[in-house]
Amino acid sequence: MIYWLITAAIVLNGWTMLRFWQDKQRAIEGLRRIPESDLLGLALIGGSPGALLARHLFRHKTRKQPFSTYLLLIVMIQVGVGIGLWLPR
Repeated sequence: MIYWLITAAIVLNGWTMLRFWQDKQRAIEGLRRIPESDLLGLALIGGSPGALLARHLFRHKTRKQPFSTYLLLIVMIQVGVGIGLWLPR
């Protein structure tokens, strides 16, 4: 079971990074962009590590507001939930 969860997380974060890269390329070429809601949705369902890494690697959406605030809020909520799940009861 854990193998499938790890594999799913790797695939999801890889897909998230790919979509950020594609959006960056589309921005450079002046083509139709990937909606920010799609990128944030990927982060929300578990792709936030990939989103943060992609922002850093591709220098994309690093100053865009309110996108940056929403992404960081998603990350903080996920970290809080993760800590809550791992704390002993």
